[in-house]
Amino acid sequence: MRRLFFAALAVGGIALSTQAFAADYKIMAPAAPGGGWDQTARTMQAALQDEGISGNVQVTNVPGAGGTIGIAQFVNSTNGDPSQLMVGGYVMVGAILTNNSPVTLDQVTPIARLTGEYEAIVVPASSDIQDMAGLIEKLKADPGAVSWGGGSAGGTDHITAGLIAKAVGVDPTKVNYVAFSGGGEALAAILGGQVTVGISGYGEFASQIEAGQLRIIGISSDERVEGIDAPTFKEAGVDVAIQNWRSVSAAPGISAEQEAAIGEDIRKMVESKSWQDALAKNGWADTYLAGDEFKAQLAEDIEATAAILKDIGLVK
Repeated sequence: MRRLFFAALAVGGIALSTQAFAADYKIMAPAAPGGGWDQTARTMQAALQDEGISGNVQVTNVPGAGGTIGIAQFVNSTNGDPSQLMVGGYVMVGAILTNNSPVTLDQVTPIARLTGEYEAIVVPASSDIQDMAGLIEKLKADPGAVSWGGGSAGGTDHITAGLIAKAVGVDPTKVNYVAFSGGGEALAAILGGQVTVGISGYGEFASQIEAGQLRIIGISSDERVEGIDAPTFKEAGVDVAIQNWRSVSAAPGISAEQEAAIGEDIRKMVESKSWQDALAKNGWADTYLAGDEFKAQLAEDIEATAAILKDIGLVK
């Protein structure tokens, strides 16, 4: 019995010591509460804790300028600290370019691309716009009279609006785009009729679409998305397809060993049931890409985004 008792204590001790050494993390969402980055950070928080990968995860919000305020704070205050993580993505790539940010993604440690999400265009349930054809008709008649409510200037939402305008023969520089620092602010403006249409990732509108408060008129996928009752832009004759992606980065100045350990924690999170369930619930695609492969893809995306932003007049 004594042997069994001490064996049980030993096993318990191992379990306790494993939990004790689980990394604690602080995740920055460089945007206001309610948007895609905030949702991603809080989903990471839940999955890392629920799966026992991390003992304690805190989320902070630093909104403004498409994440460029947040990334500047992150780079300047976290050097060499392996507990610090930051959510980012395609929106930040565009915002860094359009804001001519002195701090760039070259100054953080990219860990992994996590999710992909298609852009959805919605209108309030009371809107006279019933479909993409109705939106395009108004846009061609008077581009300035159609206001688009979305995320930060130069981000995926803004790029998508510009690409739609260009695809239907409207000068993209005349798009009346209203930028909001967080999804909650944008949603309030859309529901309140302060803008003509809303544009963002589907997950940010899903609850209001299901409740009948918003009507989705188009989605930016190449083909219809299972579980989303909406035509693609292409079905409406608008030759545009685009996917937003979100990622996680670590602090600058960490060691190769620390980077590998963080990467392993993120891999475990991505493969966990908690994370996979959250992807399905939010309509996020699993686009996990890590390490050097992600760094190479990020470099390609930065180059391609610069070309798109110049093409639609957002960057000279």
